[in-house]
Amino acid sequence: MTSVMDRRTFMGTLAGGLLAAPLAAEAQQPARPATIGVLASAEFTEAVRGAIRDGLRDQGYVEGQNIVIEWRSAEGRSDRAAALAVELAHLKVDVIGTRARRTAGGPPPSPASAAAPRKASRCSATT
Repeated sequence: MTSVMDRRTFMGTLAGGLLAAPLAAEAQQPARPATIGVLASAEFTEAVRGAIRDGLRDQGYVEGQNIVIEWRSAEGRSDRAAALAVELAHLKVDVIGTRARRTAGGPPPSPASAAAPRKASRCSATT
C-alpha cells in the first residue's frame, strides 16, 4: 500500500509544480525597465511631456515602473541636436523618439509631405 501512496504523492507534487510554473514565470520582472530617449528641437512643455506619458501609459508603459524616459532638448539650437542624439546613444536607450518643430525661415513642407498617407503594402516571401 505504501507504493500506491508514494505514487499518488509523486503525481500530486508533479501536478502542483506544473500548475504553479506559469504563475512563477508570469511574476518575474524584466532585468531592467525599457528606456526611451526623447529628443526635441525646442523645450518640452508639461503638456507635451504629459501627452507622451499618456500615450505610453495607454500602451501599458508607466514611467518609473516599467519604463525610463530620458528627455533631451536642443532648446532651439539645431547645432546641439546631433550631440544630444549621441548622448542618448551612449546611454544605451532602447529607442529614440524625436520631436522637431519647423522654425521660421526653414524650408516649406514639400507637397509630398502634405499628401494623404498611403496604404502600406505587404511583402510576402515566395518559396
